Parts: sequence; structure tokens; C-alpha cells
Amino acid sequence: MSDVSADAIGQAWDGVVATARRTAADGLVVGTSGNVSARVGEIVLVTPSGVPYDRLGPEDAVGVDLEGRQVLGDLVPTSELPLHLAVYRGTDATAVVHTHAVHATAVSTLVPEVPLVHYAAALLGGPVRTAPYARYGTRELADHMLAALRDRTGCLLQNHGTVTYGATLDEAYDRTAQLEWMCRLWLTASSVPGHRPNLLTPAQLRDVQDALKGYGQPG
Repeated sequence: MSDVSADAIGQAWDGVVATARRTAADGLVVGTSGNVSARVGEIVLVTPSGVPYDRLGPEDAVGVDLEGRQVLGDLVPTSELPLHLAVYRGTDATAVVHTHAVHATAVSTLVPEVPLVHYAAALLGGPVRTAPYARYGTRELADHMLAALRDRTGCLLQNHGTVTYGATLDEAYDRTAQLEWMCRLWLTASSVPGHRPNLLTPAQLRDVQDALKGYGQPG
């Protein structure tokens, strides 16, 4: 299959399942909507189609190569597999989270870009774009998504949901959570009668991006 160890695959699959369950527990998906994947070497471990996350165990691991050929497991991969593979082929991602988060999906129906209502946009590389609508599971959707992800680590999918990626599952998940929070914030502020939210300028956002380069603990 590859030179990736069984232990590495097992650990990555455990992470995929735990993250998928987290999206459901935190209300970012309903039922089996949304999906999660992680790349280990040339193998992409991805949640299967139509199986409740709480039923998935170690023996249910699903893996494909970067061309989408199944190399691990018997369950059918998520119908959004083209979307996940497009991220891995087009970026340096090693983890992808796709959700139908309510507030972010609502915003995807309203604007071509999430308004700069908070500097959390810097955590996603800048103003978050909305990819034009295309049916789920299609190459067209994957192409629209890649364009929206240019120089970003997350985007909205119009009338559909969110996609974020990262170097780890935790990073990808945290970016999804930040995006959903930012969309909820804008919807809340913009719903006040007689008022319009104050937005950050591009220069103010760049200032935050520069400051974030030194954020966190050294080492």
C-alpha cells in the first residue's frame, strides 16, 4: 500500500473520527453531513459516506490515494472526496474539515466575501471568500473552492458550508470554528436595526497579520 506504518495510519484515523465527532458535538454538522480527512504520506484517510460518526471504529478506516483510488477499507468514501483531494493537490494541507455550520452557511448565501468584522480573518489568511455554488461532489465545486482558497486556509461554499485546512486536524478544526464564530458575529451585528457594523480596513488587517507572526510561545 505504501511505506506508511500501520500505527501512523491508525493514529490518523483515530484523529479523523474524533474530529468528525467534534463537529457534530459542537453543532457544525447535522447527522452525517460534513466530512473530515487527514493525509499520511500518499494516503488520505477520509470519513465514509452516510455512516454516523459515533458508529465508526478502528476497523472502519477508509483510505484513498491522491487520485481517489481506494486503498484501505470496505466502506465507500464520502461523496465530497473530490473536494478533499483538490485541497491536498493544491495546497500543503495535511488535514481538511468540511462542515455545514449554520451561520457560515447563512453568510455564504448573502455575500461574496465575509465582511471584515473582526481580525480573526487574519487567522485564515485574509478576507474569507465565498466559492460560487456547484453541486456537492463535483469537480466544478472543487475548482470553485480552490480559487476561493487562493492564499487562504478557509472559504465558504455558497449555499453549502465551509472548508478549512491545516497542518493538523486541530488546526483545521480551529479555523472552522473561528470562521463560524466570525460569521455569527457579523450576522448578529448587522441585524441591529438602524446600525451597520464597523469593518476593519485592509491596512488594519495587515497590521494584525504582522503581529500574529510573533504570537504564541517561543520555540
